[in-house]
Amino acid sequence: MDTPHQIQTHLLSLSEPKSFELQTLHHRISTKVLPGCKLWFSDGKNDENKVVTNPTIGYGSHFIKYANGTTREFFQIGMSGNTTGISISIIGIKDKTYLAQTFGKDLGKASVTGYCIKFKTVKDINVEVLEAAIRWGAALTSEK
Repeated sequence: MDTPHQIQTHLLSLSEPKSFELQTLHHRISTKVLPGCKLWFSDGKNDENKVVTNPTIGYGSHFIKYANGTTREFFQIGMSGNTTGISISIIGIKDKTYLAQTFGKDLGKASVTGYCIKFKTVKDINVEVLEAAIRWGAALTSEK
């Protein structure tokens, strides 16, 4: 099954209103915020088929370099639904205070950590500020 089909199957499997909200965000990110970006899907299971994390939709692509010199391709932005709402992860942030300081106060009712924006529902946040944070995060790892 190709990645867009995996994503659509996953989004349709969720209960409402989370299914609709994630579909709406997915459409905005993949067509407006990061058009043409590489799409990823992780079902959250490890090699033993055990669930280790929430299913995640990934956007963009960059390479992570490890201390041993190896590199691995990975997504730049991750989106997942969880029991309390929605999480947007921005991969590759070195300054763990920047995201909260720059976007946190204007996001609305969201929890902002060093690399993650969590909110209960899209109605609670300023989507334009979320889009700006996603663009910033994608540009951050595109520079390398």
